This record gives sequence, structure tokens and C-alpha cells, in this order.
Amino acid sequence: MKLTFRWYYKNDHISLKDISQIPTMSGIVASLYDVKPGIKWELEDIMALKAEINNAGLEFEVVESVPVHEDIKLGIDTRDEYILNYCETIRNLSKAGVKVICYNFMPVFDWMRSDLKKKNNDGSTSLSYVNEDVNKLNPLTIGDDLDLPAWDKSIGKEKLKELLITYQSFTEEQFFDNLKYFLDRIIPVAAECDVAMAIHPDDPPWKIFGLPRIIGNKDNLIKFLALNKSKYNGVTFCTGSFGSSPTNDLVKMIEMCKGRIHFAHLRNVRITGEKSFEEAPHPSSCGSIDMYEIVKALRKNGFDGYVRPDHGRAIWNDSCANGYGLYDRALGATYIVGLFEAIDKGVI
Repeated sequence: MKLTFRWYYKNDHISLKDISQIPTMSGIVASLYDVKPGIKWELEDIMALKAEINNAGLEFEVVESVPVHEDIKLGIDTRDEYILNYCETIRNLSKAGVKVICYNFMPVFDWMRSDLKKKNNDGSTSLSYVNEDVNKLNPLTIGDDLDLPAWDKSIGKEKLKELLITYQSFTEEQFFDNLKYFLDRIIPVAAECDVAMAIHPDDPPWKIFGLPRIIGNKDNLIKFLALNKSKYNGVTFCTGSFGSSPTNDLVKMIEMCKGRIHFAHLRNVRITGEKSFEEAPHPSSCGSIDMYEIVKALRKNGFDGYVRPDHGRAIWNDSCANGYGLYDRALGATYIVGLFEAIDKGVI
């Protein structure tokens, strides 16, 4: 197992030096955040990022993420150009020593929350999702007073509404077809380059605003893995995303994905109601997910890949990007390492 930490490169207030001081931290998960979806990543830019990370004594073997252009998800004619650029990006990342690429296939929104700074009883803040509140934010009904927590404002209000209207007519089957078209073109390149592609589940794992969302439960995960049976077509197993739905049996899903989990995001959530949750500290007792059983299932099924502590609260006056403070994720990292060590030594 290799412990990693997400870092937002030029936009991150956290230094690589601080991250490197977390015990057993081996590498950084990062991206070229200023490159727009659909544009090829240049090798020179990748190597500059890699050099900065390596100079801090850390590895750069996982990218999160290489965004998928919306035209690919929509399945329109221009997708082929963007897929070719994606393939070239995979090749260039391989030349830089990248082993895993995390990506998602969520339309319009990569994630959604109703509150980015929910105040907890202990004074910390965390991300939270209340379904009733999210429904009130529907861009198709809210008018011009649009301010969504996870909205990329570069899209523009009119374009956003246009996309939402277009997707209303999409079926799950159509969206799976468009994903298969994409996979059948990038996976051979990934295999040639020995780079594992690891899709991230929908966050949260259900439909919002009528958009098709297809990576959120066991049945759809089975269907996804069957779209392309190469070992290079795999999963980023995010416990917080899958675990937000109480109907998901995460241990069984890990067993089902044996050999196809290339990256694990380990975090906890506390389910607070129907399609509602808040992000919690990593230990099992703090949320609704049994992290011990998760790590045990990963090890039992041969997982020996990259993990990272996902999302954390803002604690100890940390001035941080929402969900990405240093201190709570560092606590989570050491907790995760402790679980792996105890399980590997047969202590628990």
C-alpha cells in the first residue's frame, strides 16, 4: 500500500514540505488544474509538476484527475478529437512515471453539496448534503439567482441550463453507451502505456437535477466493469461516495471489484437522513462507515495500490479549501496507516 495526499499545486495553501512530514507519506496526487477539459497535457508541464513534487522527496504516480470533456459524455461528433487528446495525455503522463489516472464520468457537476462549511458541535466545519436543500437549488427552476456549491462558473448560466435540458432526455443506457465508446478508445492506450484508469463514483451516488449518473451502486458497477474487461479499466473506490447510500454494501462491492481497484479514497460520512449526509472524521466510530471492515476487505481481496485520506474537516483554525484541510486529513492518514499495519500483522 502506498499512502498519498491530494495537493492542488499552485492553488494550494498547503506546502509539500508540510505534507512530507506526515508519517509514511509516499506520494502526491495532483493534476494540471489550469488545463481545460479536452486539451492535451504537454509533457513539459507534467514534468514541471513532477519535479516540484520529487524535489520535496515525494513520488508523483497518481493523477486526479484528467477531466473528460462534456462532448464525450454527450456522445456528439466532436468527441473523437477530444478522445485523441485524452490518449496523448495518457501517453505523456506515462512518460513521467504516472501509474494511475483517476477520472469521473459525471455530467456537468463533479460533485455536489448543500453546505460547504457546516458548523459542527466541536467548532469544526465540514461538507454536508441535505437532499431537500439541494432540490431547492435546481438551476432549471431557481431563476437567475444561481449559486451552486460545486458549479464551475466558467460554464456560464445559460450554457449550464442548456446542458441540463439536453441531459433530461438521456437514458442510463445511452450514457453507458457513451462511456463504452470512450473506454474502448482509451483503454488500449492505457494498456500500451501500463497506466491504470480508475473511474471515480458519482458523488453523491444518485441522480441530481435529472442528470444521468451511473457509477453509484453495485449493479451499475458490475455493468461498468463489463463494458471493457481489461484490468486497466478499473475503479477508484471512494468509501465516502459509495458509503453515502445506506443501500450500498461496501465490503461486497470491494469483493466484486477484486483486481480492478487501482486507487482508494478512504473517508467517513455520517448519514443524517434520506439522501442526506455530512462528512465526518475518518475513524469508524465517528460516522456510518466501518473503516476497519473496508481496509480488511481491501487486503483480503489483494489490494496493494494507492490510498489517500479523502476530504477532511476544517479544524484547529486551518484556513483551507473546503474539505481539504491539512490537519484532519493528516489525522486520517495516520489512522489509515494504523489500520493497514494492524490488519497486515494479524493484530485485529
